[in-house]
Amino acid sequence: MRLLFLGDVVGRAGRNAVAERLPALRERWALDFVVINGENAAGGFGITEAIYNDLLDAGCDAVTLGNHAFDQREALVFAERADRLVRPVNFPKGTPGRGAQLIEACNGARVLVVNVMGNVFMGTSLDDPFRAIDAELEACPLGEVADAAVVDFHAEATSEKQAFGHFLDGRATLVVGTHTHTPTSDHRILAGGTAYMSDAGMCGDYDSVLGMKKDEPIQRFLRKLPSGRFEPAEGEGTLSGLAVEVDGRGLASRIAPVRIGGALSEARPAFWE
Repeated sequence: MRLLFLGDVVGRAGRNAVAERLPALRERWALDFVVINGENAAGGFGITEAIYNDLLDAGCDAVTLGNHAFDQREALVFAERADRLVRPVNFPKGTPGRGAQLIEACNGARVLVVNVMGNVFMGTSLDDPFRAIDAELEACPLGEVADAAVVDFHAEATSEKQAFGHFLDGRATLVVGTHTHTPTSDHRILAGGTAYMSDAGMCGDYDSVLGMKKDEPIQRFLRKLPSGRFEPAEGEGTLSGLAVEVDGRGLASRIAPVRIGGALSEARPAFWE
């Protein structure tokens, strides 16, 4: 089974990178399942139903979110009917939408997709992410109910991300970090067979500050005051994420970073090319 995870889509540059490149990659790499983090897709803050549908049309099977999940007010409504949209599972009880979903891949496999938000340096305190993911994996165990399990851990601190990866080693196919918009080079298969990467990076314009036009973030660092709004950078976007090949047990057998287009050096999974 072939999985592709793509990091946070930031604004139009990120959406264009997905729309222009994912359909061809899906066919060329014979992908069975694609997950995209879409929480910054609408102008850098949140997601709309139209954008959610565009990501599905481009070849995505599930869209995960994060701390900007409901920045667009319409998400409070359409999250209930969007059965491939997955918001953080550790939001308080009664939050619209779902934090985990079992979705059928194109090869017939059952893929559990879970979105979890960290608590360290995130400016908020949600339910314990470790206990929250435990409950989901106990309800839908890998190798019994699910043929694969993809966990998007939306968090700031690499220490929390690494602890989370080791906590789930052998119980999930992939544990991948999102939120910091910067791809890390620590992609690997952990001792128990779980693919791990601290951050998948973003799909967006890297000639920026975390996908935003540079001037306003720089001014805020210099003056400690806002002088305008954050706006997504509009240059060529990079498609950034992680490719994972899954064995018959639902664990990772091969992984490779993906970076295509834009300002970053290109990286592709040689085993699929």
